[in-house]
Amino acid sequence: MARRPLPRILSTGSAQIARSRELARTAADSAIDVLHPLITLTRGLRRLASAGRRRWTGTPKDRRGPLLFLVASAILVVVLVPYGPLLAVVTLMAAAAWQGRDRTPPAPDGPDESQIERLQVLYEALVPHFSAAEDPSPLYAHGGDWETVFPTQRFDESGRVAHLVIRYPAYFPDGEAASRARIEQLLAAKSGRGREYLFVWDEEGNELTVDVLSPLPTDIAAQRFVTAPGETVLGFTDPSRVRRTLPLAFGADRRDVPPVVWRTGIRSTEPHLLAVGQPGSGTSTLLRSLALQALQHGDVLIVEGGGTGEYACLAGREGVLAVEIGLDGALAALEWATGETERRLIAANRARQAGEPAPEDTKRPLWIILDRPTAFTHLAQADGHKDPQSLLQVPLRHGRAAAVTVVVAEQFDALDSLNDVVHQHTRARVALGAASAEDLAAVLGAPPHTTPVDDVPPGRGYARLGSAPVHRLQVPATPDPYDDATSDAHVQAVLDLLPPRCAPAGAETVSDSGSPVATETGADAESPDGTESPADAGTPADAGTPDGMEGPAEVEPRPTPVGAAVPRIVVTKAATPAAPDPQTVTAQNVGARNATAQTMTATARTTVPETALLERPVLETAVPEAAVAKTTTAE
Repeated sequence: MARRPLPRILSTGSAQIARSRELARTAADSAIDVLHPLITLTRGLRRLASAGRRRWTGTPKDRRGPLLFLVASAILVVVLVPYGPLLAVVTLMAAAAWQGRDRTPPAPDGPDESQIERLQVLYEALVPHFSAAEDPSPLYAHGGDWETVFPTQRFDESGRVAHLVIRYPAYFPDGEAASRARIEQLLAAKSGRGREYLFVWDEEGNELTVDVLSPLPTDIAAQRFVTAPGETVLGFTDPSRVRRTLPLAFGADRRDVPPVVWRTGIRSTEPHLLAVGQPGSGTSTLLRSLALQALQHGDVLIVEGGGTGEYACLAGREGVLAVEIGLDGALAALEWATGETERRLIAANRARQAGEPAPEDTKRPLWIILDRPTAFTHLAQADGHKDPQSLLQVPLRHGRAAAVTVVVAEQFDALDSLNDVVHQHTRARVALGAASAEDLAAVLGAPPHTTPVDDVPPGRGYARLGSAPVHRLQVPATPDPYDDATSDAHVQAVLDLLPPRCAPAGAETVSDSGSPVATETGADAESPDGTESPADAGTPADAGTPDGMEGPAEVEPRPTPVGAAVPRIVVTKAATPAAPDPQTVTAQNVGARNATAQTMTATARTTVPETALLERPVLETAVPEAAVAKTTTAE
């Protein structure tokens, strides 16, 4: 079946529109050329009128009368003189044409003497690299002409090179990274240090384009970013590198800034991140920013090896499972994370085999954030414990399928101490702070597209997600709010993002902004099925005793421990029962109570380690002795 042709108006519409635009542009240019004298005269008359008005306003009131009389006399003389009005109009037009001329200084045709000297220095420096002895007509030769190899150049206000196009011979090995690095290092040194240069190699055209990049903004504070679930903002980069922008608040103003977005979750190709930097480069700031973003949709487990308390502001917050700074706590937390990852995998696998959706508790993201984990390696070897890094094998290998994300931050001098599993499975990389090109290439897997500088602000560096290109990165300012050196604006920005604290039951939860949050007390809380809590049940009045045994004078229920409920994670811990009274409790009661205690203890061990329980107190319900006595009497 033949394809029907498109209507004529659709097939030729775009061409007609383009032709109409060209005709309109040509007509406008012609009209401007024709009306240019009239435009010049009008501009001159306006300037003359403005000058006369300023002169009249600046004249004192006692001199305005004589001035007005002088002007009237001049006009009368001009009128009475033969050809006076005509000469006056010609003079006025000439003055208007002179005043209305374009006073914009003409652009220089080429570089000035100082700029020519800079270009000649660059040319002479490139001669040893772009010349060969067997070349009959070399482009580069000592004492040659730089105009043949620098067709385009632009300078900034200080007279340094801002844009430069360089032609080079075809036999130069531009496909070798080492050859490129030598040329880039030379141009960065000769064009001016302290700036970041972007080098674009056109291998087909044998041209190298050098551009000076503007510094990334450092005034971006921590705030809520407009992202979808599973998207995390690492920082911000150049507008030419990404196609997406985010609206950000800069005080009272709002601007659109291009971000570096890291996607995590089941369908992510880079589910884990490794951040490397020097001390003070901003790796802890990056981890705090990631933790605050992760708490919007998931839970966070933090292990700090430095022991400086950089994450104390997150302890006891909703969604923060634990903040561990010791070796024992780190081992217990990572063991629980390993068991939780396995539990999620098993639950999701069973649901898929049964043809059902995965349980909700396996979909909630779990973030494991480790800051300087190699600090525990020496402690573990000295104490004879297991290295905490060995416990990351399961979360790193199977974390993507279990919605578990691992973020590791380490310093450059301790990269060799990281486990091989960490190097293999952290394909999202971030390098912060001043570093050489070799160190950046070793961390990122590829050299950066710009020349690194020695003096960089905190949070400045490079990021690479898998096999994607390398991006310049500026991490949003997320300092420790408990640090005295932090500004009030940044402290308030971080406190506004922190979730409320998990206060004990019966106490009033107060957020950082000062607004109270109501919580249920232990006495008013009800069980999930709506029945009365065992802690509220006392000893019944009609409770009897077995024959031949005297009942106790008074039986009081055990007090219920008070704690805070963990959101989305139910954790129970067995209470130690009191010693039974041989006159009121039989052997059967003791056996039943021991069985109950063993069951609760097993539940607690399979749910979370005891070390993690110290960080997150929970609501506990103990079985009172009165209830045990009541059950025995009924039997």
